[in-house]
Amino acid sequence: MTRRRIVVFSLVAAGVATFLGGSFLVLRYAKHRGLEGASNQIEAPPRFEWRSVDKKHWQAVAALEEEPSVTDGREGNRGSCGPGMVHARGKHLLDSFGHDTSGEIEELQNKSCTNWISKDFPARCQTFDRTQWLELSAKLPRRELSFCIDRFEYPNVKGANPVIVVTYTEAQNLCKQSGKRLCTETEWTYACEGDEGSPYPYGYDRDPDACVVDRSWKPFAQNAMSPRDGAQAKAELDRLWQGQPSGSRPGCKSPVGVYDMTGNVDEWTKSVRSSGYASVLKGGYWGPVRARCRPSTRAHNEQFVAYQQGFRCCADVGAQVAAPKTTGPTSSAVASAAAPPGSASALARASARGPRPVASASASGAPVASVSQPAVGLPTTAAIPLADESDDDEHLNLKHLEDLKPKVGLSCATSGAGERGPSWALSALLVGVGVGVARRARRRGAPRRRAPN
Repeated sequence: MTRRRIVVFSLVAAGVATFLGGSFLVLRYAKHRGLEGASNQIEAPPRFEWRSVDKKHWQAVAALEEEPSVTDGREGNRGSCGPGMVHARGKHLLDSFGHDTSGEIEELQNKSCTNWISKDFPARCQTFDRTQWLELSAKLPRRELSFCIDRFEYPNVKGANPVIVVTYTEAQNLCKQSGKRLCTETEWTYACEGDEGSPYPYGYDRDPDACVVDRSWKPFAQNAMSPRDGAQAKAELDRLWQGQPSGSRPGCKSPVGVYDMTGNVDEWTKSVRSSGYASVLKGGYWGPVRARCRPSTRAHNEQFVAYQQGFRCCADVGAQVAAPKTTGPTSSAVASAAAPPGSASALARASARGPRPVASASASGAPVASVSQPAVGLPTTAAIPLADESDDDEHLNLKHLEDLKPKVGLSCATSGAGERGPSWALSALLVGVGVGVARRARRRGAPRRRAPN
């Protein structure tokens, strides 16, 4: 009977050890995959208030927006373009063959970098030599351009946060609803760098205070964005969001007069190449990525979507386009509220603003961006395939890849022997104790042999 109890005890100890070790590995896997963080974030108080747009996109609610007419009057660069747009005109740099598809300009710029932050992809340069760059680019051909481009990222309102979680196809449709179109990558690049072809919209020295760039990268939960309009998606966006309202950084202004072209959010543009995807991302986002005017990300198809993606629109000069719509409190509204009712200043402000657009409401009662017609494209609750970020921060994913992806074998998503040690050491200790107890019991319970006479 004693021996049977010992065997049972040993088996139970081994089972407990295995269970504890397996549980530890499962928790480590969940933590690395971001699932544990995503579930915890649903219960945690949100950092931002979020507005659902068409049950597909999201926008962090901002404290104060500016009426587009006020912005147009102050900036003075609307020209012959519609409300909220900038008339971009000048000579765009081409490669030595007279094309805009080879990437030669970016390589020439790299030669004029005198201080690299990192040469690993995506390479980041701290300082470019302006004199050297002007010499390298002096004999390159140029093309005359004249077009209209949104001053800010969609919804193109100063003080409003960009709308994010948008596919290329959806960005095209949203531009079309306003009488506009998605910018080509050539138009976007020129609006960023101007006639001189500067690497950054503000010049030649990388400045994290000028634009929203070089913020710490955060691992993301790959399945948290499906469905896109769910509470889990909102919680994940709240955890990851590091952008700022459009126009928050006065120094992040291009020579053409367009804001936030590098950093803040990635922007969809239309490819000018005859092969590959039509969808091209420009500008980079708030993380430690290239965040320059020339680089492009071409690896994602037209249905790709991620948490840091937005866009802005373009139009032909003279085209009739709809004015941007504000969805929250505006500076003009605050100023009018401060003036006595019926006063000359209040009446003048009201006349200048014209009729205020009415924000529609979602089923939950939260205000959403008002549009003239339903968006055309995928079903509102469609699960869009997610990929691991854009090419700009591919190198960051490679650093975390061994921690994030499941391994083949018994050990899942653990990052090394050091992290596996506690679970396997506990298992070995318990099993060893059980075996030791069993051996001692067998020795004590065995019948003693008599010594021969």
